[in-house]
Amino acid sequence: MKLSVATLLVGSAAAFAPASVERTSTSLNVEFNVPSEALPFKGVCAPDTLDKTLVGDVGFDPVGFSTAPFAKWFDVGQKSSMSDLEWLREAEITHGRIAQLAVLGFIWPSVFGTFPGNEWSGVDAYSYTNPTEALSHVPVFAIEQIAGAMIWVELYRVKCIREDGADRLPGDLRLGQGEGRANPFKLDYSPEEYEEKQLQEIKHCRLAMLGALGLWLQAVYSGSDIASQLGGAFEAPAYVAKAGYFLPEGI
Repeated sequence: MKLSVATLLVGSAAAFAPASVERTSTSLNVEFNVPSEALPFKGVCAPDTLDKTLVGDVGFDPVGFSTAPFAKWFDVGQKSSMSDLEWLREAEITHGRIAQLAVLGFIWPSVFGTFPGNEWSGVDAYSYTNPTEALSHVPVFAIEQIAGAMIWVELYRVKCIREDGADRLPGDLRLGQGEGRANPFKLDYSPEEYEEKQLQEIKHCRLAMLGALGLWLQAVYSGSDIASQLGGAFEAPAYVAKAGYFLPEGI
């Protein structure tokens, strides 16, 4: 019995022991030797594929996704393509932008109101402020419109990837400043300002991906919209109001 307990304790201690700084991937011979700013713990390092060439790289890759040959999977038939790391950034920015729209979609209806309905779609079709509930009430044609717009944007993005090849800037939809781009807001940042905007976007993308998941789960399990949930947090509990009757005025 004592031997069994000792074995378990040794195993538990080994599980929480700092990992070796020089770990090597058996598939791509990648060393985990880059100090991580995101996880600044002793012995925790990122793979050397995270070389800070991309804006927002803080050495967060504990699983080793950046060591996988993503370019080989996605550049089928391409003469030139983005690097493995750039393919990951392309996916991160794309999912992050969708997540930002999702967060806006959770907040907007309950704060600013919904679209009016009509006889064809139903008078109350768009009056549901909880997005998870609204999905089962809006007309199918409205869902098809959203899906169609997303498919069009995605096909356009694939077209840009094919045309840009290895020179592609991950996430570039040919909007904003630069020659041959649509720039309706007349953006004209300096290189330093442009890099700062890139950093702001990737941070917002990462936050939105976490936020969208949290908003979805909260909406599903609470059954109410975000404004109703937050509104209750600023209301005084009933027992506080009742306690006031028993306290002298001014205390």
